[in-house]
Amino acid sequence: MVLDKQPQLNVQTKAVEPLVEGGAQIQQVLNIECLTDFSEAPLLNIKFRYGGALQNLTLKLPVTINKFFQPTEMASHDFFQRWKQLSQPAQEAQKIFKANHSMDTEVLKAKLLGLGTALLDDVDPNPENYVCAGVIQTKGQQVGCLLRLEPNAQAQMYRLTLRCSKDSVSKRLCELLAEQF
Repeated sequence: MVLDKQPQLNVQTKAVEPLVEGGAQIQQVLNIECLTDFSEAPLLNIKFRYGGALQNLTLKLPVTINKFFQPTEMASHDFFQRWKQLSQPAQEAQKIFKANHSMDTEVLKAKLLGLGTALLDDVDPNPENYVCAGVIQTKGQQVGCLLRLEPNAQAQMYRLTLRCSKDSVSKRLCELLAEQF
C-alpha cells in the first residue's frame, strides 16, 4: 500500500504485514496533517497478487480541506465586521445553484455542522439564511472562513457565499460545498 506523495499533506502510517490470508482483514490507520491548503484528495495505491496476477487499485481518500476546520463561534457584530474585512474580490467565492437534495431545515443544519464549521444562530438578519464560521488549521497558517447559505425554497435554489482569508480556499470550498446541497 502506497500513498501518492502530496507536499501539502504529511501522512504517517504504521507498517502492516506484507501477507494477508484469503478472507482476512487488516486495518491500516493513516494520520494526516495538513501542511498547507490543497485541492486534490490524496490517492491510495494498493498492489497485491491474486491468483498469481498482480492487481493494482487506486482509491481516492475522502480527505478534503474542510476536514481540517476548527469551528469558530462569534456574535453577529463580530461576524459582519470580519465579513467586511474579507472584501477583496479574490477572497470571495459565490455560487448560485439548484438544490440537489431536500431543503429541510434540520438536514441543512446537520450538513453545515458536518462540514466542521460552527453554525451561528441569530447572526443573519434574515432568519431563513444560514451563517457559519471556522478556521482551517494547517501547520503553516490559519485560514479564516465565513460562510453564508441563502436558500430560496420556492425556486429550490441556493446562493452560497464564502469569504476566506486565502483566495484559493474560498474557490475550492465553494465548489466542494455546493455539491453537498
